[in-house]
Amino acid sequence: MSERSSDILCGDIFGVSPVRVRKLGNQDGMNIWKNALRDNWDDEHGYYKYHLGEVLDGRYRITAGYGKGVFSTVVQAKDLKAGKNDPEEVDIKIICNDDTKERYKSGKMEVSVLEKLSSADREDKRHCVRFISSFMYRGHPCLVLESLHMNLREIIKKFGRDIGLKLTAVRMYSKQLFIALKHLKDCSILHCDIKPDNILVNGSKSLLKMCDFGSAFSAGANDITPILVSRFYRAPEIILGFPYDHSLDMWSTGCCLYELYTGKFLFPGGTNNGMLWLHMELKGPFPKKMLRKGAFTSQHFDQDLNFHVTDENLMMKKAVNKLHMNLKPKGVGSKISSFPGEDPKMMSRFKDLLEKIFVLDPEKRLTASQALDHPFITGK
Repeated sequence: MSERSSDILCGDIFGVSPVRVRKLGNQDGMNIWKNALRDNWDDEHGYYKYHLGEVLDGRYRITAGYGKGVFSTVVQAKDLKAGKNDPEEVDIKIICNDDTKERYKSGKMEVSVLEKLSSADREDKRHCVRFISSFMYRGHPCLVLESLHMNLREIIKKFGRDIGLKLTAVRMYSKQLFIALKHLKDCSILHCDIKPDNILVNGSKSLLKMCDFGSAFSAGANDITPILVSRFYRAPEIILGFPYDHSLDMWSTGCCLYELYTGKFLFPGGTNNGMLWLHMELKGPFPKKMLRKGAFTSQHFDQDLNFHVTDENLMMKKAVNKLHMNLKPKGVGSKISSFPGEDPKMMSRFKDLLEKIFVLDPEKRLTASQALDHPFITGK
């Protein structure tokens, strides 16, 4: 993966094309692809060239397209063989084809993750998108998922552009996200790409579900890489090269909650170096004991563990010297303004929740279980 491929708004399901833009058919499935016998199904990048009205696997008629992501195309389809208790409308994620079979392996891993999460949530109460089935179609792994209305990115744009949502709505979504995080931890799964684009909301906007598990894998000894997770939502331990666990998903979730309430990005760094500066600007310097453990610490700190600015945008700011460690933390609360009508006590609790989520040391960061017991969520 390149830095660009993991950049903001460039996730797997909702990315390259405008977010969740539907291309609707108007002939009710009559416009079937006439050249179905040819074998040139893919474009030059391995994306499947679907057509509205095309029937996949002999049962799923494509009714709309949601655009291309980094490794897949997502379409909406009508299940022509849906049973009495089956959803008639589904989303299908069509994984890209490639010669190395890496995307195929990634698709198999995603199926494995989705099956594990669904089997451990038979009553569908843990706020992860429901996996229905999978199949191969013209060399492409295809994942059949429940269809939801829109994602949180769209919610923010439509109902809270530049100002965010009401705090009561943020609290409702927060609780559901923490339930999903707890479910992931119970199943020993790391999502590794939580952001508003990868959180779906139903038509009534009362229910959300975490989706796009294309970057997910089992918790444990995993490869250390500085570009895991979309950059604006990337936890500091990823950038510095520490072993990571479920706390990285909590950090990303905290970024989403801030964004929900303010309508703005909390850490819009242009590079990993810029991200670390923003982290320290808000939360103070990293503990030196922590820095000594990082595989990539030397890329951002000198031998005395003083921060070394490499981001050109930071260099242009007169307030930033080459070496910086005497940072007085501003705290997340300093960036949050209360809107008229908000409950002061609830606002104070929300700020406290975020402060406990954005702890630089992942071992001291709030867990999903602790978050569910926080006064902002319980009201107690």
